[in-house]
Amino acid sequence: MGIRDLLGEVASTYDRTAGSRKDVVGQQVLRRVASRTDLALPLGFKAEGHGGQTTPAATPWIGIFAEEGDKDPKRGLYLAYIFSADLKNVSLTLQQGITWLEERLGRGRAREEHLRHHAARLRRAVRRQERQGWVNEPELRDKAARPRAYEAASVIARTYDTGALPSDVTLMEDLLNGIAFLRQVQEADRVWWQSDSADALEMSYDPAGHSARVVDPLAGFHPKDSGDYVVEIKARQQVKRRSHEKLVKDFGDHIVERGYHPITHLQHPKDLVLRRQGEEAGGPEWLVEAKIVRNGNPTAAVREALGQLFEYRHFLYGEDSRPLLIGLFSEDIGVYAPYLEGQGIASVWQSGEEWDGSPSSRSWGMTTT
Repeated sequence: MGIRDLLGEVASTYDRTAGSRKDVVGQQVLRRVASRTDLALPLGFKAEGHGGQTTPAATPWIGIFAEEGDKDPKRGLYLAYIFSADLKNVSLTLQQGITWLEERLGRGRAREEHLRHHAARLRRAVRRQERQGWVNEPELRDKAARPRAYEAASVIARTYDTGALPSDVTLMEDLLNGIAFLRQVQEADRVWWQSDSADALEMSYDPAGHSARVVDPLAGFHPKDSGDYVVEIKARQQVKRRSHEKLVKDFGDHIVERGYHPITHLQHPKDLVLRRQGEEAGGPEWLVEAKIVRNGNPTAAVREALGQLFEYRHFLYGEDSRPLLIGLFSEDIGVYAPYLEGQGIASVWQSGEEWDGSPSSRSWGMTTT
């Protein structure tokens, strides 16, 4: 017995039309996966079967998780054997969690676009020659929202014919490669999340707290520590300056006095979200991207702010909930202020102890000059 037998057993017994009761044979096979001792998984990994709870899954799957660390398939990165809806194929795929995005992006095209964009950037962590024999996305052959999301969430996948499964040795070799890919992608994801460069991967989003009403104007405002910190990147150290976080903190302390709620809690990768104090959840939202102007030259800061604001608005917001956009800068950006206004982006910047800005930010009462 081993992985090959398990995959074959699922393919031959799972019946979506039979329901998800405990006495359904295919469901029993999946539910017993976690207690099986014959799978010979790599040390430190465990398997869990998923066939749906109240509703049978269109595409049953078996997750492969590290015993230590985050094994929540609703978010994060993990490996899974996902069966096509017709059970003719099963794919070992490196997956992104999909459930956590439902509240913010829904279950349709917006979520799928977000997942594919994120997957394409994560895929760069795996060298092209290592991906031979692997594809980007499996074909799950079902039009339901969850299978489509699984396809979009795939970073890399290896597909097998369930009627002619390879040997356990080959399956284990592929699984070990998948674990290596997972670790590479997780490391790249961690580094990108901690980076403040223009190439940073900044597409993850926790919807909780997005529209919750805040009583204390500073209840959702948790700026990061302004001290320097060290990030390990490919065998070298980089000291990252947290002046960015200080800019966010200073602006947050200022804007609350102007009648706004500054919210950073659970808003990553967004720097800051503003809502008017006393507004209901359906009121306007301002999306703020903060940038430090280096050496008196605002060009790079403006380009990065513009790109990220448009990117976040496209991927993190629906058509009916588009935010107002603000670029927050550490100093005057000069001729770039009217340029941003022309793109529909307001700007605010520090001016000594005061805050100045473009016409839109002034009209919203966000400046002191």
